[in-house]
Amino acid sequence: MSVLQKLRIQFFTKPLLNVLNSQGFLPSISETEKTALRAGGVWIEGDLFSGRPDFAKIFANPYPKLSDEEHSFLDNEVDELCSMTDDWEVFQKRDLPEEVWNYLKEKRFLGMIIPKEFGGLGFSAYGHSCVIEKLATRSQVLAISVMVPNSLGPAELLLHYGLEQQKEHYLPRLADGREIPCFALTEPAAGSDAGSIQSHGILFKDSTGELKIKLQFEKRYITLSAIATVIGLAFVLKDPDNLLGRSENLGITCALVDTAKEGVDQSRRHDPLGIPFVNAPLTGKDVTISIDDIIGGHKGIGNGWKMLMESLAVGRGISLPSTSTGGSKLALFTASTYSAVRYQFGIAIGKFEGIAEVIGRMGADTYLLDAAKTFTIGAIDNGEKPVVANAIMKYQSTEKFRRIIIDAMDILGGAAISLGPKNILAHAYFGAPVAITVEGANIMTRTLIQFGQGVIRCHPYAYGQIEALEKGDINTFDTLFFAHIKHVIRNGIRSFFLGLSRGYLHRPVQGNVTARYEQKLSWASAKFAFLSDVALAIMGAGLKRRESLSGRFADILAQMYMLTASLKRFQEEGERKEDEVLLKVAMANGFNEIDKAFAGIYQNLSQGALGLIFKSMGFYSKLNSFGSVIQDTDLHKISALLTTNGAVRKRVCNNLYLGGRINELLEANQAMLEAQQAVSKLKHSGEQALDETEKDLIKRARKLQNDVVAVDSFNHDEYFRC
Repeated sequence: MSVLQKLRIQFFTKPLLNVLNSQGFLPSISETEKTALRAGGVWIEGDLFSGRPDFAKIFANPYPKLSDEEHSFLDNEVDELCSMTDDWEVFQKRDLPEEVWNYLKEKRFLGMIIPKEFGGLGFSAYGHSCVIEKLATRSQVLAISVMVPNSLGPAELLLHYGLEQQKEHYLPRLADGREIPCFALTEPAAGSDAGSIQSHGILFKDSTGELKIKLQFEKRYITLSAIATVIGLAFVLKDPDNLLGRSENLGITCALVDTAKEGVDQSRRHDPLGIPFVNAPLTGKDVTISIDDIIGGHKGIGNGWKMLMESLAVGRGISLPSTSTGGSKLALFTASTYSAVRYQFGIAIGKFEGIAEVIGRMGADTYLLDAAKTFTIGAIDNGEKPVVANAIMKYQSTEKFRRIIIDAMDILGGAAISLGPKNILAHAYFGAPVAITVEGANIMTRTLIQFGQGVIRCHPYAYGQIEALEKGDINTFDTLFFAHIKHVIRNGIRSFFLGLSRGYLHRPVQGNVTARYEQKLSWASAKFAFLSDVALAIMGAGLKRRESLSGRFADILAQMYMLTASLKRFQEEGERKEDEVLLKVAMANGFNEIDKAFAGIYQNLSQGALGLIFKSMGFYSKLNSFGSVIQDTDLHKISALLTTNGAVRKRVCNNLYLGGRINELLEANQAMLEAQQAVSKLKHSGEQALDETEKDLIKRARKLQNDVVAVDSFNHDEYFRC
């Protein structure tokens, strides 16, 4: 250590710390928060948070591809499963048919994440995601039933933390469906705040002197719990007699509980908006298990919170983004195809500008969502555990799906609200609010996790400074603190000059269509990083309580992430000319959202004289914005591509199950294309000018069109049975 640093510590850093501590300015982080922060890792979010993203490194990240085996599974087993599943019948009978459950077990759908050595399919995260996505285009109930055993639950926890004997016993049985798992975490008083778990277990010795645990638990919203044979249970383990010689409260622990044990009650069901996937409360009174039932045995005692945070961090990036992307593709494909088939006032409704505008928006959002989902899952397959990116994906995917399905419902009108076998969209629409609430409710995900964790976890210096303070390492804190000051100054200067040049001072990685977007992202990152540090400097520990403000920062980070993923997709797919307009609208919309969030930050960052400074900066920011007005012609161009170009529609809505009502839509669309010339001839020359072939083409097209436009109706007896 230099003499200068010693003097600096003595006369500046120590007095500064005393002042900050006395004012309660420094953030205090609980043990549960520390565990959550240490779970997983930092991926490209760190670059975006730095203010100087390295796009060469970002775009060099691998893009996932399916293996031959995964391709075959999607084309064969998954299509077969979809063909066996009638979604209307599932809702009527409030369960999947027995033959579907048997097929799920036989073909190891419930063991996609389990390695082949334990009898599972051993799929990549991308392969697993594509299966869930395709199933979601056929039936949400089917997708959820497959998704849950492959997400956070016994298999995932055993793979990472289980003892060898636990893996050897349970994993083969979970893979082939002999065991049906559920994971019991959520409670009446512990939803997003999982650290408030009340369920507990008391250590005791039985009559033979063997260590046992007596459990008391009350859980709710537990998917598959009513039919599960093994529960992954999160509870607080207590040792009042100090049998282990550690402490009375041993912390959150995860164990495997056989549902056949006395005291387990699986007798009730929830009804989540009428969607008949298995979801239920789960209670246990005086349920006795062995200490060997703890996942990881003795090493797992008190480590449940760590297990949950690490596993949930990955699950957020796969399960809900996959179902949301599948649902979005279903909605877009249905709306765009229907708009080509459904006529009003003598023309296809897709030609009306109002409908074309909505389809254009849906197309750009679906393109962006699929890009972000794929890029994120590629990172997971590459060994990354991007906590903040996964939280972004959970929030953004479910919110975008909610908007897209509502748009599709609007376009189909009565065909979307009349329930029956012909209705493709209604059941997916019912499920949108369910996705919003699970794996961390969206409001909490946006305001607490994306930026709240991100500002500490992704910032190049913040977490290191906090750790140094906790350890009393004044020397390390001093080094990091002054590095942080340089970082703020550098980003302030960078933000200023990039703002003056509107980003043109950034040299893009590639000088093509994506170059200008990359320049704007670099500018946005510098501005975001600088303002984040300004907010930290002004509010300190109080920033995490300013949830509305942190939510706006989260919105900027999320948009930068999603837009970066879209650029990656565009490049990976060969920069197709017809995709340029999809990318253009997606980028314009994202930058407009960034402008909106920055405006909110400037308006609310501070009060008094300082507030006036920020408001004036906000005024300048409006004059020098990132976004632009989305051109109607661009939205109409996207709509025209999706309603008239089957190849583009199929590619944008790839991995869609083409069966049932979807197939009827396609047939009608194709028949009307084949009859176009005959219809034109009929209009101009009359029926007498048509030959028999042309008449047949028109007749077939009109029949198929009428079949597609038709909605279900029921006689009174049928209606009251539904």
